[in-house]
Amino acid sequence: MHLHSSCSLSTFPSAAALRSPKRCTGAGHHIRLQIRAMRAVVQRVSSASVEVEGRVVSQIGPGLLVLIGLHESDTDTDADYICRKVLNMRLFPNETTGRGWDLSVMQKNYGLLLVSQFTLHGILKGNKPDFHVAMPPQKAKSFYESLVDKFRKSYRPDAVKDGVFGAMMKVNLVNDGPVTMQLDSGKSSKTTDEATEEP
Repeated sequence: MHLHSSCSLSTFPSAAALRSPKRCTGAGHHIRLQIRAMRAVVQRVSSASVEVEGRVVSQIGPGLLVLIGLHESDTDTDADYICRKVLNMRLFPNETTGRGWDLSVMQKNYGLLLVSQFTLHGILKGNKPDFHVAMPPQKAKSFYESLVDKFRKSYRPDAVKDGVFGAMMKVNLVNDGPVTMQLDSGKSSKTTDEATEEP
């Protein structure tokens, strides 16, 4: 089953959106949601592309589209975790053995399309999203670029594509399955209930 999807993304919040943290109010209660992790939404795709101002700037065939949300507290440890997990997730079938969840994007020699998306750290305040926990754009740009470089050094440079940081993008994809997974880097070191990793 293939799902065709298209969406518009802006890669970082405005200065107004990154105001000081405030409490979320709902049903008469004050709630502060603590999201302390780099977040990645990983989609197995038959194809995906990024368009900016009517021009396709990046595209892949079969592989993974990865939306990445940077948290204000992210470090290289978070980047290492997300990079390693994305590249080694067994999201592809093995036609030889018949196993459905057996091979990684690297083992299949498929493409990887990375897109920075600060809205993954959005918190609803009533009906309005707030993005105060997202990494500020000045810091996020260089951090995101180093993350892309980390992926390229860990895989094949020509296989790793990305969008345009800070631009309004149209992301087109054909979701294969559909298969969509969410990764939070905080689970690697800030909780102890994660199952033992397989090689």
